Amino acid sequence: MVTFISHSPAQTESLGEEWGRCAAPGLVIGLSGDLGTGKTQLVKGFARGLGITSRVHSPTFALINIYEGSRLSLFHLDLYRLDNREQIIAAGLEEYLSPGRQPQGVTVVEWAEKWFVPEFLTLRKTQDATRPAPAPLRPVTRLCLALLETVDPATRRISYEDIGD
Repeated sequence: MVTFISHSPAQTESLGEEWGRCAAPGLVIGLSGDLGTGKTQLVKGFARGLGITSRVHSPTFALINIYEGSRLSLFHLDLYRLDNREQIIAAGLEEYLSPGRQPQGVTVVEWAEKWFVPEFLTLRKTQDATRPAPAPLRPVTRLCLALLETVDPATRRISYEDIGD
């Protein structure tokens, strides 16, 4: 697991932008963190790294925002208002949550622990064994999970791990 310490929203966006620049079709990034930890800020940077110029905002009420017109489409999901896997499936979001299923696109999911329950439980258990420096995501089809935590009003801890193909 890799840990990145962000001291500002701009640094959080920069990390997301780095991820977006090396993203490959089929990538799914699951984000978990309390309200205000920077999940949407990270997605804004990710979109910029993909070359998306549209205004990016959280799809809390729409459940999904689709941004096109760059080298890859971005499917931005927010599962905050859904309680379980059955509701996610009923909302028609399942296809976006499987790595490799979105043609020429990538998915970033806020509140992803509602879908990737076992993966996040494992990730939280290994969170203490982190490396201090950020590392870019490998440009392959895969799943990456990230935990965002508030350290203090200006500082966020972003721990992430490439779960694999």
